[in-house]
Amino acid sequence: MKLDLNSDMGEGAGADEALLDVVTSANICCGLHAGGPLEMARVMALAAAKGVGIGVHPGFDDRANFGRTRMRLSKPELVDLITWQTGAMAAVAQAKGLKLRHFKLHGALSNITSEDADLARTCYAAALSVVPDLKLMVLSETAQEAAARDLNVDWAGEIFADRAYNDDATLVDRSLPGAVLHDAEDAAARILNMLRAGAIIAASGHRIPARIDTVCLHGDTPEALEMARLLRSKLQAEGVVLQPL
Repeated sequence: MKLDLNSDMGEGAGADEALLDVVTSANICCGLHAGGPLEMARVMALAAAKGVGIGVHPGFDDRANFGRTRMRLSKPELVDLITWQTGAMAAVAQAKGLKLRHFKLHGALSNITSEDADLARTCYAAALSVVPDLKLMVLSETAQEAAARDLNVDWAGEIFADRAYNDDATLVDRSLPGAVLHDAEDAAARILNMLRAGAIIAASGHRIPARIDTVCLHGDTPEALEMARLLRSKLQAEGVVLQPL
């Protein structure tokens, strides 16, 4: 089995450099929901030096709430939001001679598009208009996957190591108890169970057959580095080959 491990970076969490020794893909903040242009460029260069795939990670212009507030934008506004962030990273990549591999939405923008395929298509089409060969990293078995299929483009199905799932494959709201997993051993065992089952296992125990190409390890939690290292170790012990998308 081949698998990618990804983490959100360039958001000021502080563990980026150590996480880059563990993951195979980095979703790098474009400077609106967190971070900034210098941090974005720094993490891009670090990722490239370590052979980690570089991805565009745009969110709402909501720095006060880390991009986790649902904002109502028109489709033209969404296009401008995505185009601006993708274009900024593409320009830095071009100047540094780097390759952008993938695209993954952040926070509330990801949650909204996991429920609305039309909005997901709008965001994905905007990104691809700037960098046509980006691979879309989508939440498996959600409206994001449906949008990627409709666009007939390259995509990768993602699951989360540290988030609980609803029965429809969307993520349990962060405000609810148990939405975020903090125990590294439990998270690793859970991911291995999902990989063996070829399915997302919801908090209720319900199984949703899913394509699993990549596993996300959030970089903004205190236990992120421990969880990442443990999961990588356990996956490799099971014979899983870890590689970038």
